[in-house]
Amino acid sequence: MLNKNKIAVIGSGISGLSAAIELAHSGEQVSLFEKNADLGGRARKFEEDGFTFDMGPSWYWMPDVFEKFYNDYGYTTGDFYDLVQLDPGFKIIFGEDDEFSVPANYNELLDLFESIEPGAAKKLDLFMEEAIYKYNVGVKRLIHKPALSPMEFVDMELISGMFKLQVFKSFSKHVKKFFKHPKLIALMEFPVLFLGAMPEKTPALYSLMNYAGLKQGTFYPMGGFSKVIDALTTIAKDKGVEFRAGDAIDQIIVPKDRVEGISSVSGRHDFSGVIASADYHFVEQTLLPKSKRVYSKEYWDSRVFAPSCLLFYMGVNKKIPNLDHHNLYFDEDLKQHAIEIYETKKWPAKPLFYVCCPSKTDPSVAPDGQENIFMLMPIAAGIQDTPEMRAQYFESLMDRLEKHTKCNIRDAIVYKRSYCVSNFEEDYNAYKGNAYGLANTLMQTAFLKPKMMHQNVKNLVYAGQLTNPGPGVPPALISGQVAAKELLKHLNH
Repeated sequence: MLNKNKIAVIGSGISGLSAAIELAHSGEQVSLFEKNADLGGRARKFEEDGFTFDMGPSWYWMPDVFEKFYNDYGYTTGDFYDLVQLDPGFKIIFGEDDEFSVPANYNELLDLFESIEPGAAKKLDLFMEEAIYKYNVGVKRLIHKPALSPMEFVDMELISGMFKLQVFKSFSKHVKKFFKHPKLIALMEFPVLFLGAMPEKTPALYSLMNYAGLKQGTFYPMGGFSKVIDALTTIAKDKGVEFRAGDAIDQIIVPKDRVEGISSVSGRHDFSGVIASADYHFVEQTLLPKSKRVYSKEYWDSRVFAPSCLLFYMGVNKKIPNLDHHNLYFDEDLKQHAIEIYETKKWPAKPLFYVCCPSKTDPSVAPDGQENIFMLMPIAAGIQDTPEMRAQYFESLMDRLEKHTKCNIRDAIVYKRSYCVSNFEEDYNAYKGNAYGLANTLMQTAFLKPKMMHQNVKNLVYAGQLTNPGPGVPPALISGQVAAKELLKHLNH
């Protein structure tokens, strides 16, 4: 019997857990190192006063990606949690008594579009025809490539479909070709705010996100998004992965052209390969010897980052009316907020924000008769984060939330915690406190991202949101799998 390779995975976020599962499933001996006491990276949870808060991801889109991942290792989604489709999927608030909810039923969605802009139902059908093609090619083929070289994309079917994928067309222009009403434009453009670029600078390829959110639907795992982490942890343990939580890495040992091991809080450990799923910039600029760094400080400074965010987790001791599970506050100008995130990089004057209230769907996340709420405001990565700024924005966001719900919420808050740029830096070593990774601009797509495979160290592979395929939970799942397969190729040949 062949000796197993001993492999270290750094970081227990979605991509790290995914990589550890793939490696262990392939028969390798895997140790997963996590600096924090809890597993899950940005998808961790915490519990206080009877409330269970998901710390990061809350939108469950692309259920087929999760299902395929579980199937790859002999499981199904239903083995781990009850997945429910939200109806309505989410609500968008444009102003006082000016809002609409997005229905789960596609025919009802067509009726909604038609009621807002005559002729828009037929145009939405045409838009979705293009988006489903992009989804099938993009999600089922393109993002499973390691994107180490342009040659991976020299494929006649992909080349012939490149025009239909609209990689070189702007997302904003694409949406405006179909829709004229500002409310419909806002609805179609909102996903790219979190992809990390102005809609004008995001490839129209990403209309596949509209297919995922509007046609496939918005889902929720009962018990909270952290049920995904529980599922991945269970699979990893079943496959024999060793977990080393609270064991931060301080050095990757590379004497020549191969990693020989890592140094951590618990000492030196020898390994024949490493998957680095922690923050790419931190790993490269801090854990590797200077001679092994591929990208310069100037390179990292020049990258376009997706937003960071200001978060407030709140436990409220009463029920709040007129609030759905997902609520998007578009009562200010989307373009102005996007400029302040990506171009001027300053605290926004009139921000859009998002409120998640999972207790509307799931009674387990809050005590009886109470609400679990978190507010999220996207902000520029790298801006200065102070207690005074947090307090100022808390009051201004609450003013708008209370005005919309016509309810005094502040006096009912029994638990509150904020989280912002400095917390992302401290907890995840996140470059500039980024929350979502690199922006999906044309010049940062596929092989133009930081490379998964280290150019000179063949047994070191990166995974996660700063490399391919990019930000989001489904891409992170795929990133870990792809990175693990690349490492195995170099270890076994």
